[in-house]
Amino acid sequence: MKNKGLLVLIIFLLFLIGCSGNKSKTDTDIQARYEKGIVYFDKKKYLRAQEEFNYVALSGSHTDYGDDALFYLGESYFLNEEYILARSEFDRLVRRMGFSPFLEQARWRICECYVKESPKYYHDQTNTDKALEKLQEFIEDFPGSDYREQAEETLISLRDKLGEKAYETGILYIKLGAYDSAILAFEQVLEKYYDTPYFESAHVGIIHSHCLALELEKAQVYYEEASSIITDNTLHSKVEGYIANAEKKLARQDKE
Repeated sequence: MKNKGLLVLIIFLLFLIGCSGNKSKTDTDIQARYEKGIVYFDKKKYLRAQEEFNYVALSGSHTDYGDDALFYLGESYFLNEEYILARSEFDRLVRRMGFSPFLEQARWRICECYVKESPKYYHDQTNTDKALEKLQEFIEDFPGSDYREQAEETLISLRDKLGEKAYETGILYIKLGAYDSAILAFEQVLEKYYDTPYFESAHVGIIHSHCLALELEKAQVYYEEASSIITDNTLHSKVEGYIANAEKKLARQDKE
């Protein structure tokens, strides 16, 4: 009975030694794969680097290489212009490793991914709105970041794009003869994108819409109120031309 107990103990100890040996071997393999990934990354062989970092991220989350590999996997995707995949990996790092030394840089990369995916103004601007949201959160969470100035400049650029979209929507409605809809689009510029280059032109767009609808009195009243806001003399000349044309059309109608 005593011998049987001793045999069980020996088997158990051998099992522990075997597990320890396997763990050590696995950890060594993870380190080697991580270092190989870095070599590929430095050589800009991003597809090969992705294979190595993905292995380490999946198999080595319990090691010191786990969050490093996850970050460099995201970087490999980002530098290979695979922004959706990059954003996914950086998001995973932020969620799983809130105290990672790569946290700030990963958060910035998430912002950049959305910015890269932000299309021309005439397309859907969902990613632009998301980029603005992420940039604002980044500035609030990392006020002393080296990326702050770039983040603020990018915010301005994206808001300009949204202002342009709203303004050009108003112009499109004018071309379609939908003057009430045009006015609503220009009012959106004034309300939401007052800090963009399209602010003064939106005032002019409203006056133009009233003139084309032959709402001369509304156009004149609006111009009186907005005259001091419109600082560009060229825009003043346009407004005066729109009002003059509306007056001529109304005069012709009266004669008829």
